[in-house]
Amino acid sequence: MTSGGFGPDRGAGERLPELGPTARRPVDLLVAAAGVLVIAAVLVVVRLTTDGQQSPYPAELRTLLPPSMLALIAGIANLTVIVLIGATAVERLLRREFRQIVRALAAGAFGYGLTGAANATVQALTPSGLPEVLMAPESQSLFTSPLHAYIAAGIAYLRALPLGHLPRVRAAMWGGIALTSAAVLLAGVTTALSLVLTVLAGWTCASVAAYAVGLSRPVPATGRLVRELRRFGWEPLGLTPLGGDAEGNQRFAVDTVDRRLDVVLFRSEDNSGVWKRLLGAVMLRGPAAPPVLLGTQRRLEHAALMDFAARAAGAAGPRVLAVGELGLGTVALVTEHVPVRPLDAFDTAELTDDALDEIFAELALLHRNRITHGNLNGSTVGRRLNGRVVFTGLAHGTVAASPIKASLDVAALMTLLALRVGEQRAVESAIRVLGRDTAAGALPFLQTAGMPFALRSRLRSRRETLKAIRAQITGAVPEAPARPARLERMRPRTVVSVVAATAVGLILAYQLADVDFSTISQADLGWAAAAFAASVVCMVAGAMALMGFVPIRLSLWTTILVQYAGSFVRIAAPAGLGTLAVNSRYVTRMGASAGLAISAVGLSQAVALILQIPLLLVCAYLTGTSYIADFSPSVTVIAVTAGLSLAVALVLLVPGLRRVVLERVRPYFQGTLPQLLDLLQHPRRLAMGVGGTLLQTAAFVLCLGFSVAAFGGRADIAALAVVFLAGNAIGSAAPTPGGLGAVEAALLGGLTTVAGVPAAVGLPAVLLFRILTFWFPVLPGWGAFHLLQRWKAI
Repeated sequence: MTSGGFGPDRGAGERLPELGPTARRPVDLLVAAAGVLVIAAVLVVVRLTTDGQQSPYPAELRTLLPPSMLALIAGIANLTVIVLIGATAVERLLRREFRQIVRALAAGAFGYGLTGAANATVQALTPSGLPEVLMAPESQSLFTSPLHAYIAAGIAYLRALPLGHLPRVRAAMWGGIALTSAAVLLAGVTTALSLVLTVLAGWTCASVAAYAVGLSRPVPATGRLVRELRRFGWEPLGLTPLGGDAEGNQRFAVDTVDRRLDVVLFRSEDNSGVWKRLLGAVMLRGPAAPPVLLGTQRRLEHAALMDFAARAAGAAGPRVLAVGELGLGTVALVTEHVPVRPLDAFDTAELTDDALDEIFAELALLHRNRITHGNLNGSTVGRRLNGRVVFTGLAHGTVAASPIKASLDVAALMTLLALRVGEQRAVESAIRVLGRDTAAGALPFLQTAGMPFALRSRLRSRRETLKAIRAQITGAVPEAPARPARLERMRPRTVVSVVAATAVGLILAYQLADVDFSTISQADLGWAAAAFAASVVCMVAGAMALMGFVPIRLSLWTTILVQYAGSFVRIAAPAGLGTLAVNSRYVTRMGASAGLAISAVGLSQAVALILQIPLLLVCAYLTGTSYIADFSPSVTVIAVTAGLSLAVALVLLVPGLRRVVLERVRPYFQGTLPQLLDLLQHPRRLAMGVGGTLLQTAAFVLCLGFSVAAFGGRADIAALAVVFLAGNAIGSAAPTPGGLGAVEAALLGGLTTVAGVPAAVGLPAVLLFRILTFWFPVLPGWGAFHLLQRWKAI
């Protein structure tokens, strides 16, 4: 990056990234006002110039294509647009362009809500009925006459979200909207003039959202920083953005007449470091937990205090020169500019023993003055141009620190250097400079929980490093305390389990509040028997799917027994993993190699997992009746797509969650590609495997439907499919064996909200369904498990 000078007329034109108020363009407000006026004017003109004698809707349009074909075309187009909306939202979240996605979603919401409000207003002002130029013969909904709310919402979203870098996605979304528009026009749901007004309404709502939410562009704001620097007596000549620090604060280099300054902006919006510290405070015990600093003023004061203390101790850090205020919620810390070459930029050959000793000596200097760093990593350890070792990023540090924090620093620095030069050289240098006792005192703290976040990410690919460092210390200092210190207050998995159990308990308690449990004994025996038969078909279908994906011949009856044995094992294992282990063992015993068995069984599970997503979307689209009347997607498919998009975004954005998901799905996809290519060459096996998977899903859905019917309830088959598929997905993600608790809560909530089944019917139906598909197979599964062991089949 290059510096930009401040001439007499340039000061106000400089841009400081993400500083200042939200940018709003007056042109957006003008476009929105113009759009509203045009729509209103067209409606008024139509109202005044039509007296009921105008030409009716051209009936020949409705004869071009049959309604069923139009419904299919509109359905495919709608699903394409909705899925791409979810995909583009996730893409923006991954780029952390939050304002853009908020603006686009707000535009879509405006397009849908304001169009419906406009329709209601127009219909209220025309009690005798809309003119036929606006009222198509098949218009039945408030959200389709005269303006089509779904189309307006799609246009508004697409207009508000820039997709210039994704031209094919943008073209596909515009194509989907165009196909839907053509379908509703040919089906008689809307008229040509109404479509024109709908497009204009979507365009207008996009401008409304752009002005209301604002733009993501940086706004002119350096004037405030320049004025603050001039107040301290410096005349700034240019600014150079240096990116963000570990706390998320923006850093800049400022060139003045006689020196160069470093400026760090602390803003109330930049709180990524606070969240990390808060997580550390929750997960780690007191002495090991980082300080939690809430508020911009506290963060600035602590950063300045750490720099002052390090400088007073004789460290080579920068000197604090000034503290300024740039407005509400934004303050600046000005320090002298210290060019530093970080450790990550060093070649391994430059890290000689003398260089390692100098790094440990600088740490010892801080520790002698009871100052700890708290965030040692490759970017916070470096050298100045004069060769002096310097530690930057002291905002995580502590003054008057306890010996435990000093030992954590030593452990982190040994780990950091061991990743570069090897464990032996790092430990030997620590012993030479710090002494045997200090190096040995760090031994109990050589664990992942005590490492800074940046080091933890590196250790994921070098898991043996900590063990090797401990071995080196133990070899050099045999009397060193070998027992690890207990740093963690609670493990992340424990937190997730407790939160999940609490959430499930609250949901179940809410659902059970008004339920009459006497209805459980009133099940219709005929429907209950049908549900039991469907549960048996589930086992047969599972066996068929396994037989189709495994390249060796398997016995149908033995494979069915294996499915029951898997039902027994999954009582004590997370959802899916117990069945995966039993099936793999069975295929191995039948003559396949271990690698072939794992990949073939994993392929069957992976195909089942992949098929669930399109099935869930299609069934969600078919849920409800709005798609029949006006080809608009139901609320269910929008909610399902939003939930899937949010789940994908969370997995991709949160490293810990991403790691958990990868560990969960890796057994399903590991080594499956060769098996998939081989399977594609055998259409009969492919048809049996995919057919068995689909049959198993259909049997589960029918079992749930029969369970609802057993207690006098009725539900649409598509809605039941959405409820089962969503509940199955939640159960697969739940940490409890077989998704116990989470599945029941999800099924009960889905039946009451999506399928419209009363809670008094939904509760016993869910219990019957889970008894037949989860609990009852345990007893024959126990017998099948021992029988298969006796046959040496597993």
